[in-house]
Amino acid sequence: MKTQFLFPHGMKRIGWILLIPSAILGFFVIFFNFQASFLDCRVFAAYSGATGWFSENTVGMIENNITDEIAAILFIIGALFVAFSKEKQEDEFIAKTRLESLVWAVYVNYAILALCILLFYNMGFLTVMIINMFTILIFFIIRFYYILYRNKKSLGHEK
Repeated sequence: MKTQFLFPHGMKRIGWILLIPSAILGFFVIFFNFQASFLDCRVFAAYSGATGWFSENTVGMIENNITDEIAAILFIIGALFVAFSKEKQEDEFIAKTRLESLVWAVYVNYAILALCILLFYNMGFLTVMIINMFTILIFFIIRFYYILYRNKKSLGHEK
């Protein structure tokens, strides 16, 4: 079966190598405010929030620690590689499972987000929104590989 828009199977290993350390780093950044001091640098900001929305100085160079940006970018790249790399045997069942898992992940993600909108406020809500950026990929990966594992296990019992 010819699949479009999937990475080669070998990218899955690279994805796990990026995903696991960046998830750990992201956990420490979000919940313990970890920042690596050697990542303090000047960066270009389209908007920094430091001077207000309608200020004249919203675009330009600012001082920032880029630990959180690095963790987020590496997590996204790693999760995309893990989620959307071809399996060794890519067939119709895998394609159907991939699509169903993606739809399921979107539904679950937005159901949880709707609940969080009702239960979290102020900076707690900001934290929820930051985490929410990554949960569709997390839910997809968990469900897709769980279905594959369950199917492989059930086929093993039939032999």
